[in-house]
Amino acid sequence: MITILNTSILTNFGSFNYEPLTLEDAKSLISEGFDSAVGHQSTCDVLSSLLGQEIKMNRVQYSQQIGDTALVFKLKGRPEEGAILTVDEIESIGYEFGKLTRL
Repeated sequence: MITILNTSILTNFGSFNYEPLTLEDAKSLISEGFDSAVGHQSTCDVLSSLLGQEIKMNRVQYSQQIGDTALVFKLKGRPEEGAILTVDEIESIGYEFGKLTRL
């Protein structure tokens, strides 16, 4: 199962592989199912639009285990502390996708 994260973060000790993905690669990665660990509704809104699937907000404590893969949605800039961004603000900052696998 793939888990969607709203930042690149190591949630456990271990060895990882992190590689860039295109939007099409990201869509393909989650095509057979996924869990969400995205904790901000505006990020879910952007992801739902981009990926063509409903991404639900889910504020969980995720711990990546050996063999687990995550789709990472990472902002290209750093918002102000405590900021809750709108969809337009996320779009203006820019973002990228990555595939994070715990080895």
